[in-house]
Amino acid sequence: MLQPSEILKALRGHPLIRFLINSKGNPKILLITEPLWGIPYNLIAPFATLYMYVQGVTDVQIGLILSISMLVKFFFCISGGIVSDKLGRKTTTILADTVGWSLACFIWAISNDFRLFLAAVIINSSEMINMTAWHCLLIEDAPEQDMLGIYTWVHIGGLVAVFFAPISGILIHKFSLVPVVRALYLCFAVSMIIKCVITYRLTTETRQGTIRMAQTKPVPVRKMIYEYKRLVPQIFRNRATVQALAIIVIFNITNMINVNFFGLYVTIRLGIAERYLAVFPILNAAVMLFFMFAIRQGSRHIRLRIPMATGFAIFAACQIMLILTPAGGIPPVVAYILVGAVANALIMPRRDALLALSVDPQERARIMAMMNALMVAFSSPFGYFAGFLSSIDRRLPFVFTCSLFLLAAVIMTGVREDKPAADIA
Repeated sequence: MLQPSEILKALRGHPLIRFLINSKGNPKILLITEPLWGIPYNLIAPFATLYMYVQGVTDVQIGLILSISMLVKFFFCISGGIVSDKLGRKTTTILADTVGWSLACFIWAISNDFRLFLAAVIINSSEMINMTAWHCLLIEDAPEQDMLGIYTWVHIGGLVAVFFAPISGILIHKFSLVPVVRALYLCFAVSMIIKCVITYRLTTETRQGTIRMAQTKPVPVRKMIYEYKRLVPQIFRNRATVQALAIIVIFNITNMINVNFFGLYVTIRLGIAERYLAVFPILNAAVMLFFMFAIRQGSRHIRLRIPMATGFAIFAACQIMLILTPAGGIPPVVAYILVGAVANALIMPRRDALLALSVDPQERARIMAMMNALMVAFSSPFGYFAGFLSSIDRRLPFVFTCSLFLLAAVIMTGVREDKPAADIA
């Protein structure tokens, strides 16, 4: 039997652990502090839709909130690149986190009708500005070969946070859903304030961020907006960028539908108790972590295409499995979670690396901002559409996601890779 010291030595020798230990600067700080967002988010996420539903928000209203938030996110995405260049990656990250998460969570904590939930979601949509700034702050000073390792740890941080989810399930079982979720939203707001303080104290502006701040200081905002006219054709002329855009759009739509309608499906249609909603993410996280840590690649270099195409095909099979699950069928739902986790482990870090490697580093902020804007623009109608489908038959949103996953698998088979993406395994 291995001694604790031997286990610790083995863990320290694992490529992922070595990568985190040896990382420096902004990547290390941002990766270490990510659980301050991930833990409270995962405490709330399984119950967020039910929190609205039990307070009188209908399926169609939930879908309408999602679609409106997507439209608002479009405008925040466009401004994300400009704000990141004008104010710098660091300042933009801190401001967007403070407003987009802390303030939004305070509003969610007191929400009790459609209007307040809509207001909270609109304010939270400003976090799309941070999506551009935070990713630039994370990777701009990092070597290209570290991209997959960095994004693997981004997802590991979120997965570790999932193991705190039973706390909310236990509290809801002991008390009731609404007061517990209100308290969790307040904790989320405070946690994000702490995260912003640490980011302010321990990170530094990136080299490219400093250059862009100097370059854009004398440039009027309206001129920077007009320059998007040049960037949009640049995106659509690049085959790799178009393929990356298609993948993130499909993944965003399917994730939006699964996150917001899975809880309603399994509790209302399948009759599974609410407390199990906190257990399902743990099963997903456990399998994903096992794949990320225990399943080693045969080479230091792998390609993105085959793992991602395989992952999307597995996701499609999972949707069929869920649709065919009979009422009260907990084992099939558990199987759906476990198999879906394998697909997630194959796709998620590589999706982010695919996007990062497909854009021009000199224009990363504005191109990523425009890519995010296009993502939410193309995704925006599907929140309402999914709500409409769910109001007809709660299985229909998952029939739709199944078709999208198959489309993504086909797109990935056509991706050309001039060189493999460096892996850390």
